[in-house]
Amino acid sequence: MCLYSDYLKHTIIYWVFLSAVVVINGCTLLASSVVSDSSKSISDSTSSIISSPSSISGKSKKYQNEVADYTMAYVKSSQPGANYTSFLKGLSDIAAEEGITNWDQDSLTYLGIGKGLKKANVEGIAYETYKKNFAKGDSKKMEEIQDGYESEE
Repeated sequence: MCLYSDYLKHTIIYWVFLSAVVVINGCTLLASSVVSDSSKSISDSTSSIISSPSSISGKSKKYQNEVADYTMAYVKSSQPGANYTSFLKGLSDIAAEEGITNWDQDSLTYLGIGKGLKKANVEGIAYETYKKNFAKGDSKKMEEIQDGYESEE
């Protein structure tokens, strides 16, 4: 019963957080639409930019930020003995929404986790424990979490 309660609590927190992100992104999309209309002639002459790596990195940055925000929310709301399975399920859901299939092998996932741990002000033994558990002991993934942690100001 406790596991179900924890899962339900984390699911509700995830959906509330995701709803806020959608609303914020909707406002951003509206603002970018206005700017886009005013610079249509420039956009027409540079339509090849859509397939450039910079547009891909924008999507990657968005994904990484969503992972960071989700990680921060999860860590702040979790109790000792956190259910990592529900955390991983939440990451899978975020990745699916972004069209990312191998999220558990994607360095952006672990960089985002590191950023989220930093945003949550996790330090010391607690940080090391989260890092090891979220990376499932994989040293490369733990390094990526560390890189994300150190890159967050």
